[in-house]
Amino acid sequence: MYRTTIPASRLTSVFRRQYELCNVKSGESIAFLTDLTSNQEIVAAGLSAAAEIGNAAYEIRVAQGPSVETMGESPFSSPGLIEALCKADLVITFFTGFFSPWERAIRTAGGRILNLLDTPDQLVRLQGSPKLKAAVVAARDMVRKAAEVRVTSAAGTDFTWVKDSAAPVFHHYGAADERGRMDHWGQGMVGMFPRDGSANGRVVVKPGDVWILPYARIVQSRIEIEVRDGFIRDVSGAVDAKMFSYWLDSCRKSPDDLDPYAISHLGWGLNPKARWDDIVRYENSMENLQAAMRSYPGSFLFSTGPGPARKTKGHIDMPMNDCTISLDGEVVVKDGRLIHPGMIVDPDRTYH
Repeated sequence: MYRTTIPASRLTSVFRRQYELCNVKSGESIAFLTDLTSNQEIVAAGLSAAAEIGNAAYEIRVAQGPSVETMGESPFSSPGLIEALCKADLVITFFTGFFSPWERAIRTAGGRILNLLDTPDQLVRLQGSPKLKAAVVAARDMVRKAAEVRVTSAAGTDFTWVKDSAAPVFHHYGAADERGRMDHWGQGMVGMFPRDGSANGRVVVKPGDVWILPYARIVQSRIEIEVRDGFIRDVSGAVDAKMFSYWLDSCRKSPDDLDPYAISHLGWGLNPKARWDDIVRYENSMENLQAAMRSYPGSFLFSTGPGPARKTKGHIDMPMNDCTISLDGEVVVKDGRLIHPGMIVDPDRTYH
């Protein structure tokens, strides 16, 4: 397994830079929300960095946080815990809280949330910058203005949907720097939800594409997916297709439950520091792949299951290579490469 050791002093220095990116001001408090599996080396560096800049910081540790395989679930039932988190200015979580009651409570109170889901070497390598933020915000603004999105590929994908204008466009540039904002350290991506019932077409996942949820592995065989009226209706192919169907079938609450097969969030990556080949170097190591695999530039993130008003364990995140993405007919990603100049952080870099 490929790993890099980061000296404690270096990690503390990187945390200080992260606090700058998160716009931490004098007098603001920082809460680390961890569980028994959280990396204490990272926590120690974050606490040390806060002490160096003169900000109060503390750790709230629970037995177990929510699983990365689910969205919207909350294992926290103590009102006192939620109240304490709502009093912090910046909450750094070691697990995700998308669509959960505790995440909504913190953000409604004005708190900022930074998800920290990767290893120390990934945090150092993938850390964001003002240039990355500008590129992600440019992509967000284009998505906000768009109505219909189309994705095609030489492998056979031809997939369209209408953006859900009632749902927020989520855009991650690796910093929780605004009141009520949630982000993920190391990510650089933009995404949206389709309007219910609007997704239609064919999605072809090919060898070299990526599983990131619920597995962490490179795709070995084609998965041919037929989508009609917002739901996957047919899946064909070899072993990867079997795994795809097996997982979603196992997440059904009843034989006629289609929620796991719903089309969920869709988007693409923009962080030039993220590498597609991390899936080879870190395969089956989920803690090394959270930000990188959702962020490598030009990758199309296809997902199933949960939505703003739909909860299901049947969540798949699958970054795909070599796709062309068009917003209302304007191509912004061509054959897996960013081509809109406002979205490119480093125009001289070869991404994958």
